[in-house]
Formats: sequence, C-alpha cells, structure tokens
Amino acid sequence: MSGAAHVLVIGGTDSSGGAGLVRDIQVITELGARASCVVTAVTAQSNSEVVTSHVLAPELVRQQLRAALRSNDVRAIKIGMLGTGAIVQAVLDELPDRSRIPIIVDPVLCSSSGAPLLNPEGLHLLRDHLLSRCTLVTPNLIEASALLGEPIAKDDARQSSQAEALLRFCSTGVLLKGGHGTKGNSVDILATRAGPPVSFRAKRLDVTMRGTGCALSSAIAASMASGVPMEVACQQAKTYVYDKLRALRPSG
Repeated sequence: MSGAAHVLVIGGTDSSGGAGLVRDIQVITELGARASCVVTAVTAQSNSEVVTSHVLAPELVRQQLRAALRSNDVRAIKIGMLGTGAIVQAVLDELPDRSRIPIIVDPVLCSSSGAPLLNPEGLHLLRDHLLSRCTLVTPNLIEASALLGEPIAKDDARQSSQAEALLRFCSTGVLLKGGHGTKGNSVDILATRAGPPVSFRAKRLDVTMRGTGCALSSAIAASMASGVPMEVACQQAKTYVYDKLRALRPSG
C-alpha cells in the first residue's frame, strides 16, 4: 500500500467499534487507501447507546492535526465528531485549503440513541464557518433539519429542497442522506452549484448497522483521495454501504 492515497480522519473513538474512527479507518483501509487520524473525543458506547463521552483539549486536537498534515501526503480529509465549539475552531485554524485537498464533513450532532455530540456553539461554528471550508457535507435528515432550523423532510421533494438550501452554507456540495426516511427506497440527494440535484437510490433493506454515516463519508473520502469526481464518489459509496447492509441479511 506504499502508493495508496492517504486519508486523514478527524473524529471521536467508539469503544464498541461500530462507528467513529474505528469505522472510518476500517472502510478507508478496505477500499485500498491509507488512513491516519486526529482524535477529538473518547466515547464509551455499546451497540445501543452512548454511555459517556469526553472531549480532548482543543490545543491537543490542534497539535494532532498539524502533525498529521506535516507527516503525510494527505489527499483527502474526512471530519466527523468535533464535540465543542473550541474544537471546531481549532480544526478551522489548521485546516488546509479545500482547493488543494478535498474535505468531507459528516456533521455529527447527536448519536443514534439521541445523545448530543456537538454543543450549540459548535453547531453554529460548524454551520457558519466550517461548512464553507469543505468540499462536501453529508448530513442525514435529522442533521439537515437542525442545521436549517426546519422540520425533518418527509418526501423526496422536500429533501431535495433542503439539500439545495444547505448550499448557502457550503462551498461546493451537499449530499443529504435519506437513510432515516421511511419510504421503500433509501434516497440520497446530491446538490451542487454545477447543476440540478442528483438522486442516488437503493432499496431499503430490513437490516441495521451502526456507523453507516461514518462508512459512507469515509468511502467518499477514500475515492476522492484517488481522484474520483465527487458525484461518482458518492455513487460508489452508496453502493458500498448498500452491499454491506445486504450482506447482513439472513440467508435463505
């Protein structure tokens, strides 16, 4: 793997191994890229809930990010859990220009069980400052609702409208994920400034897997690190996650 593209992931640990940096690194490595990480928080999680979490000192996050960028030829950055406004600011202070390195932000606001994973100051800094520094943001329906201060989208038309609305905070792209929806298909909508929104559809499967959001954004980062265009990377990542979920279905 000496010639593999290098992806830097920024986020929190998950003691259960289902999400966070463990999932990020697993996906990136499986897709043939190399990974390094910046730890922002340590969480104690089971497969059903976040028991507790502890954020790291912002200066330590800053020093990790500075050292990681100095040590590796980073070709893409994926950002997950940040925890506090002070950590968001530390990342902002050290983040390279998105014109040089694709930056994918998965806006982790709360856990699947509802535990808050970003404080109000952090939410505002992420929305009003970090998103404009990134290449692509990948919120789910609940996160998009929080970022926009609107009700959760209930249909494809509203989801598409919210994806385009989020572009006012972002530089180039929004992939609004539909995994939390209830329709027969899981629809992800990519909105960019280059043209009308694009939909990626997959049959909704009656299985669950923690860390699907982490997996999707990390898969996108791995592809874009190798030079794959954003739209193609989103489609490839959608297929990757779908195949993982399909493999969980009971045989027979």
